[in-house]
Order: sequence, then C-alpha cells, then structure tokens
Amino acid sequence: MDTRWQEISEILQNSINPGLFTVWIKPLKANIVDQELTLIAPNEFVAVWVRDRLKNEIKEAAQTVLGFAPNLSVLADRSRVSDAGPGAAKPAPVIGRPVRARQIPLPVEAKPGNRLYKWKFSFSDFVVGPSNELAYAAAKGLCEKTMGADQLFLSSTPGLGKTHLLQALGQALSTVCNRKNPRIEYLSGEEFARRWLGAMQNRQLESFKDRYRDNVDILLLEDIHFFQGKQKMQDELLATIRSLQDRGSKVVLSSSFLPRELKDVDSQLASRFCSGFLAVIDKPDFETRRRILMRKADIFEYPLSDNVASLLADRLTSDVRQLESCLQNLILKAKLLNQGITPELAERVLENYAPQSMELNMDAIIEFICRSYDLSETDLSSRSRQRRTVQARNTAFFLARKHTELSLKDIGSRFNRRHSTVLKGISNVEREMQLETPLGRQLQNTVDLAGRYGAQASAPPE
Repeated sequence: MDTRWQEISEILQNSINPGLFTVWIKPLKANIVDQELTLIAPNEFVAVWVRDRLKNEIKEAAQTVLGFAPNLSVLADRSRVSDAGPGAAKPAPVIGRPVRARQIPLPVEAKPGNRLYKWKFSFSDFVVGPSNELAYAAAKGLCEKTMGADQLFLSSTPGLGKTHLLQALGQALSTVCNRKNPRIEYLSGEEFARRWLGAMQNRQLESFKDRYRDNVDILLLEDIHFFQGKQKMQDELLATIRSLQDRGSKVVLSSSFLPRELKDVDSQLASRFCSGFLAVIDKPDFETRRRILMRKADIFEYPLSDNVASLLADRLTSDVRQLESCLQNLILKAKLLNQGITPELAERVLENYAPQSMELNMDAIIEFICRSYDLSETDLSSRSRQRRTVQARNTAFFLARKHTELSLKDIGSRFNRRHSTVLKGISNVEREMQLETPLGRQLQNTVDLAGRYGAQASAPPE
C-alpha cells in the first residue's frame, strides 16, 4: 500500500463514522501519480457510493497529507467484473425488455476477526447537565452493570449527543468487558439493512446471522427509524435483538424519534425497543452550553475567556454541533489573524450563525421556506411531488421539529400530511445532512439561515 494513502486512511478513520470507514474506505486501493489520486473500489456499487457521499472528505484528508488538493477519481475494479477474456462475446439483450445493470452488493464482512474501532468520544469528555444527565447515567450504568437492564434506547433531535454517548459506551465497554477482545458492532440502521440485502443477494444469510446474532457482545445501532415500513428488514432486526438478549449481550439503540412516534413498525419490534431503558436528551441550557464550549476549547488547546464563552452560549441555542462549528471557526480566524479570541472577534464570527437567541414559530418557518424555495403556502400543502416542493416541505418539517414543541401529528396537519409522512421527511433531511452530500450541505445552509431569518423577523422595529 502507498504510505501516503495509508496516512490519508488514518485521517479518515479518525474523522468519519467508524462504520462508514469500515464499509466504504477500508476496501479501497489507491494509486497516486503527480496531481492525480485514483481509488479502486471492489465493485461499481462501492465506487458510486464513495463518489457521491465521501469525495469531499477524502480530498480534504488527501490535501493534509499531500499538501495539495488532488484530482480524485473513484473507479470500480474491472478485473472482478467478468472472468471472460477480452474477446468474449456479450449476450444480446432481449428485444423489448429494458436492460438493467445488476447492483453488486457489499460482502457481509470485509475482513474476518474481531471488529476494532478507534472511538472518537468517551465519557470523560461528555459535559453533563440537566438536559442529558439521565441519558449519561443510564449509559454509565449499562457499563457498570448498575442499571438493571442490558438494553438502552437513546432519543434526541440531531446534534445533542446521541453519537457521543454511543461511542463512549463502545469505548468503555471494550475495556470493562471480560473478553480480551470484546466483539462490538457499531453501525447505523441503514448500514445494517444494506449488509443484510448484500447477504440476501450473495446467498450469505448464514454468515450474516453468524456475525450479528452469534458473535456480538455489544451492538450499538444508530438511527433505527430507518427501518420504518421495511417489514422484512424489521423481521431480521427483531430476530437479531431477540438472539442477542437471549445470549445476554448488550444492545444500545438510538433514534431522533421516540418509539411511540415511529410508524409502520412491527408491534413486537416496537415492544423490544421499549423493553430496556429509555432516555431522552433535550437541548442544553445556558450553563451546559457554556461548559461545553470551555471543554471544547481545552480540547482544541486554545484559551477561551468566560466572557466569550458566555456570549457564544447565549447566542447559539440549537445544538452542540452548532456550538462546536462556531468555536472551530472562531479559533481558525484567531489563528489566521495571529491574535487571541476577543468578544469583538466572536461577534464577527457569530454573524455567520445566529445574531441572537430566537426560536422560530410555525408561521415564521412557513414564510421562510416559501421565500427560500419561491413557493406559496398552498404549494407546500398541495399534493405536488415535484422535487423542489418535496424538498421544501421536508425542510419545513425538520425546522418545525427543531424549533417548535409541536407533535409530529400537529406538524403534519399544517401541511395536510400524515404523521408518517412528516417522520419520513425529517429522516430524509437528517440523513442527507449527516452524510454531507451536496444536497445535505445545501439543506444545512438553509437550516442555518432559518435561525437568522427568525431573529431578523422577530427583531423590534427601529
């Protein structure tokens, strides 16, 4: 392996979700020549996924190692496509029937043996406050066997610490487990489903069951709302959880929604979701936000005064990710200007976030979405399935969930939509934003602008 690609891989391993790294980055081979970085994927399915979802992350990591942003190409390994010689004739398509390329699934397991993760988060760097102390105590109790249950369900809106606690659990359990190398599986609901589909198509179901039912001490599964409406996948998940619980393994699940909010979920599976301990993480209060900023500044090894921390905590109220993003930009700007972090510099950086702490109500959200997407309120409530209208409607769902106390049913009624449609729309927005796709970055910009719009719309006239 090219040592430069090995260094790039190490950066990616520490910067993206461990499950994403294992599934999509680890199987890649690399060739670096001049300004060109060519990655070879085991099949076209992996190549397309990496090109669509991880290209920017790979280029940023490559720039750190190479000193320049390379031209990146992701290709499929054509030597695996066919064993036929170069002169072999291709079968003629059937006239009148569309020819469809077969999507090659991922193997169930990229590499045999225990799964090892480099955990980015631990309990020691989790800031505890009134909004998350129950979830923190439950997670610690699961590790220390003081909770009285082997299953935990964590629920919160995005950016409030679910992933942090899941990784902290993985890190802690990997050290206290009585096995020398505990068998931990950490992945999202979508990754679990994709691996199951790959096993089905490759006739490797027994290997899949052996990996996820019989060879797991700890299952950490994020975003389980992905399984809504997918009955066969739900059956597999239910069988997996049953098997793990029967064996005494620990199961930790997370979702942006409470179990009772999920729709089109098998009643037995929903019952399993509720069979352990349920902990909800709320938005952090001012003092917790301030302490999070001080802790992050210590991690970044850049001093932050109480005045600046209080200023940021007062203005940024939505989630922890926003706090960290603003702080990182503030530190970067201070370094570029070769100066310390002052309240004046913080004010300038805050202009790119929220000018003041202001929550949006539903009327303001609808007005903002209509302006942003050049639509009317009637368009949002119509039966139109045009991409722009659906995207606008889903963004409105997401903002309403984030900034109001309305239930999913109440949000849906404002747009003549069912509870399940609202939930699916919010999940789609979250997924794109978490994967940082081009659409996801566009949605993130819209969400960030919404906070500023609410503040401006609510400001008193001069």
